[in-house]
Amino acid sequence: MQLTLEFGGGLELLCQSSKIHNVDVKPNPGEDKLTMRDLLAWVKSNLIKERPEMFMKGDSVRPGLLVLVNDCDWELCGSLDTELEEKDVVVFYLYLAWWLASVCRVTTSVEFISPYILSTVLPIVQSLVAGVCD
Repeated sequence: MQLTLEFGGGLELLCQSSKIHNVDVKPNPGEDKLTMRDLLAWVKSNLIKERPEMFMKGDSVRPGLLVLVNDCDWELCGSLDTELEEKDVVVFYLYLAWWLASVCRVTTSVEFISPYILSTVLPIVQSLVAGVCD
């Protein structure tokens, strides 16, 4: 099944910095439909090259990730049980404000923020805020 997968909000860094992937994903043997559950397992095995824990938790995406199937929130479509069709477009987007709040444990103290976040994510947030406030 031909699908277009888009990664944004920083998630593309987990996929060798490529935002758009045109992929061919086969349903599991004995099944005729491909679900989001199947796609996530495929993405974890085939596209995520580093830090899969930043993308998935268990068999689903981590909290703070927005998932759209053909521009519709996947939670309205059935989440993990959403059945995909040929030429569907699936978008994975890091909802940064929520993610930062969860990572920083909703605190203003910098001691809980990892050096990785301080050096990579924080400058992105600062530039986004600066762009909005200009």
